Amino acid sequence: MENSFVLMGLGAMGYGMGQSLLRAGIEVDGFDLNAETRSRFRQESGRSLDIDAAAVTAAGAIIVVVNAAQTEEAIFGTEGLASKLKPGAVIISCATISAQQAVDFEARAEALGLMYLDAPISGGSARAAQGKLSIMASGKPEAFTKAQPALEAMAETVFRLGDKAGPGSAMKSVNQLLAGVHIAATAEAFAFGLSQGVDAEQIMQVIPRCAGSSWMFENRGPYIAAGDYRPHSAVDIFVKDLGIVTSAASASSLELPVAKTALARFRDASEKGLGREGDVAVVKLYRDQAGLELPSPTNGGE
Repeated sequence: MENSFVLMGLGAMGYGMGQSLLRAGIEVDGFDLNAETRSRFRQESGRSLDIDAAAVTAAGAIIVVVNAAQTEEAIFGTEGLASKLKPGAVIISCATISAQQAVDFEARAEALGLMYLDAPISGGSARAAQGKLSIMASGKPEAFTKAQPALEAMAETVFRLGDKAGPGSAMKSVNQLLAGVHIAATAEAFAFGLSQGVDAEQIMQVIPRCAGSSWMFENRGPYIAAGDYRPHSAVDIFVKDLGIVTSAASASSLELPVAKTALARFRDASEKGLGREGDVAVVKLYRDQAGLELPSPTNGGE
């Protein structure tokens, strides 16, 4: 059915995207390794097909998993969707992967008679649930056409960045460079402020109204101020994403000292057992170094 999609991955982003698709009147069969999450989504969607039955009639599949390995498995693995979707279906690939991986996945999908849209996402879980994501997309015009109903439901802005896979993922890497640096800088700024006797709530009252603010500061700062280290987006996500950035830069003989410094902070946090906590948990490195007292959790977030 042209108004039906398979959604693979019901994490913080995928679940909200599924809700946005349902609100737009699109039929969605959602799948996730977490049986409880999958059951909860099925209650919302009113659909209970198994993956084979769902895929064979769907206009396409939306892949919202963590990394390239999971994306490859979801599409091309032994039980992957590429063997289940009907010819001409579109695969909308939303994970942050390298541009070259996106190029390779497009070629493999097309060899199987499928369309592929390189469509990484940005905006966070709240905007995913509101249908207000930004999608950095590239792919064949016919892939855009097939994916259009889903894109309109999930995104406030869809950037069309080219007629083949690769540019979408390249642009997402640019975004992730900035996002990772800004999160690391947010943690460092909070630690510095606390070390100078500035109250965390005052930091959040003042800085968003000053020139030093950023979207990431305004989005992540409240988590630090509330002592909330739940994995809205985990430390290990930026170990992966900034790793993609620095590897791509190295292949182009480009030095990225700021990005490398931010990556080192996330790696240090991961090595100290914070990898599955929220990305702002890098602030705990400064706590341990200087004996700072961070805000206590107000909602069971730590």
